[in-house]
Amino acid sequence: MFSRALVLSPHTDDGELGCGGTIAKFAERGREIFYVALSSCEKSVPEEFPDDILRKEVRKATKVLGIDSQNLILYDYPVREFPDYRQDILEMLIRLREKLRPDIVFVPSLRDLHQDHRTVSEEALRAFRQCTILGYEQPWNNISFNTSAFVSLNGRHVNRKINALECYESQRHRNYLTPEFITSVARTRGTQIGEEYAEAFEVIRWILRD
Repeated sequence: MFSRALVLSPHTDDGELGCGGTIAKFAERGREIFYVALSSCEKSVPEEFPDDILRKEVRKATKVLGIDSQNLILYDYPVREFPDYRQDILEMLIRLREKLRPDIVFVPSLRDLHQDHRTVSEEALRAFRQCTILGYEQPWNNISFNTSAFVSLNGRHVNRKINALECYESQRHRNYLTPEFITSVARTRGTQIGEEYAEAFEVIRWILRD
């Protein structure tokens, strides 16, 4: 149904966390996937790592998921300050829309509590009015989440997601990066649709074309 997907990741690793299994499935089926990270969070990198570590880690992680290195696009918006750059982000997204022409766009949930995540979602809704837009789940940032769309996965897709997230050595202290947590969420969402594994999304905009 969708041949060209765009994953908007406010910070490196958000895209993998929210829809890494779906990325792996799309890549396996030959879909063209673009991954855009708006910040490499240099101000938040643990002091024992170099400032640019997340830029290196996201390159490894997206390669594991099957994304072509030429389809990885990195920006340098300062972490936790996206609301101050709202208009600039919107204009950047419009340029991406014209250049990439995606069929489907993955963004954080509109209910995400993080100010950077919500800014990206809101501006994406403005920029990609003619695309299907799905909001991905990050339970630690969502008080509520509308599970109105699902992508079924198999164990291979979940393992690729886990392997991609293991590329983020600088983020190992995050409890939501553990294989146990990733697997449990995928199994929970799979159970909801009678499958072994799945990822859930909120439908922000859904467009079907012939």
